[in-house]
Amino acid sequence: MSARNSTAAYEALKERFQRLSALGGAQAVLHWDRATMMPEGGATARAEQQAILSLIAHETLTAPETAELLANASEAAEALSDWDRANLGEMARVHAHATATPADLVTRLSRQKSETEMIWRKARAANDFASLAPALDKLIALTREQASAKADALGLDPYDALLDSYDPGRRAADVDVLFADLESFLPALLGEVMEHQRQAEQALPIEGPFPVELQERIGREVMGLMGFDFAHGRLDVSHHPFTGGVPDDSRITTRYDERDFTESLMATIHETGHSLYERGLPKEWRTQPVGRARGMTIHESQSLLFEMQAGRTEPFIAFLAPRLKQAFGGEGQAWEPANILRHYRRVAPGFIRVQADEVTYPLHVMLRYRLERAMIAGELKAADLPAAWNEGMKERLGIVPPDDDRGCMQDIHWPAGSFGYFPTYTLGALAAAQIFAAAKEAVPGIEGALGRGDFRPLTSFVREKVHGQGSRLTPDGIIEEATGKPLGTAAFKAHIEARYLGK
Repeated sequence: MSARNSTAAYEALKERFQRLSALGGAQAVLHWDRATMMPEGGATARAEQQAILSLIAHETLTAPETAELLANASEAAEALSDWDRANLGEMARVHAHATATPADLVTRLSRQKSETEMIWRKARAANDFASLAPALDKLIALTREQASAKADALGLDPYDALLDSYDPGRRAADVDVLFADLESFLPALLGEVMEHQRQAEQALPIEGPFPVELQERIGREVMGLMGFDFAHGRLDVSHHPFTGGVPDDSRITTRYDERDFTESLMATIHETGHSLYERGLPKEWRTQPVGRARGMTIHESQSLLFEMQAGRTEPFIAFLAPRLKQAFGGEGQAWEPANILRHYRRVAPGFIRVQADEVTYPLHVMLRYRLERAMIAGELKAADLPAAWNEGMKERLGIVPPDDDRGCMQDIHWPAGSFGYFPTYTLGALAAAQIFAAAKEAVPGIEGALGRGDFRPLTSFVREKVHGQGSRLTPDGIIEEATGKPLGTAAFKAHIEARYLGK
């Protein structure tokens, strides 16, 4: 084929993927709508709409013409720019994943995900796992079917095939090495941190109530400081905080507890970190695969960079404390920065992952990783999940949830069909520590700026080193270019020791 025809094939592919990008954006907004404001009676209709959109996108991506265009365009690869060559590679990767899943399975999976998620919402509210188990078993079976189909087509282990969708190029063997390294020091480090806190000055209680409207006001103020563009996004409420939409239409949700403002504020900061990443993706490539976010390890690194690394620094809490005191009408020593910092740095085993401190958080994730691998391997059925969960919590954190609402039903991921996602939370935490350390070394004034409520030096660093890279590199390639080192546990360990033990 001539170079001209090969280039034309690549341009035709770009047009096709631009249409797919628009379909994906529509699906994201429909999901946000379902989670925040859709009436209960609309669930079935919305599930059908999403299933049809999934099928249309799948048929477009897997059409014979797409394979022909990819084959023809590959002949022009050497003549393309670095970004175009990376884009073509991403097109081929996305196409390989899509063609591995039969169209009828795409539809069945989409409908079952919607049905199971809606059942989960009711089951969790009623603390009734038995009502969720049958639907979850169906979803696990369909996910195993998809994993098996992808494994055969991609030459991967079934769990690796699912993991690759969330963290391209990552394999369970890589995760196992990093998690084994964490497990070699984290339990002992947790004990050391807790003993250190027992001997230190204890946090004074901060008395509520904290009205939702005031919590929202503070959250919006901090979002603005972080650079969130309200002309291109919004903040709402859902059962489980999440970020959706597209770079130019970002949808953030959080949840509120009038007895405690701390969780909501940090959840809002966390989700804003996700949104800033999406907003910072290279504009000229946003409708193309190479312009998308580079998987969930990188995504979670950005949310945790702002929530855990920057949001809990002493300078930022010193900046935030008087604003919290004024907003809630607080009085006394409990509202002093040092006391608020103690609340935000309190380390103790707890039942809820999203409320966990950064020391115990990886233990939550490693449990979920072990359990979902067992489910995908066919070694664990839904009915046996509560017992396995409780046993794992006792083993890793020394506590047993009193009910399934605070146990295996607390997360939306499995009812929504997101198997292979969980390890990226801890991989993201490792990356966040590594990136923040590199940022502080490259831009010495970052922490001082945070003390003034100025996130711009930090944001500028990640805009260049992470956000602007899109999917041009592998996740580990982005981390290594940003920090000078491959992903590891050393920066995370050093961060925990410095923050909680003063080492």
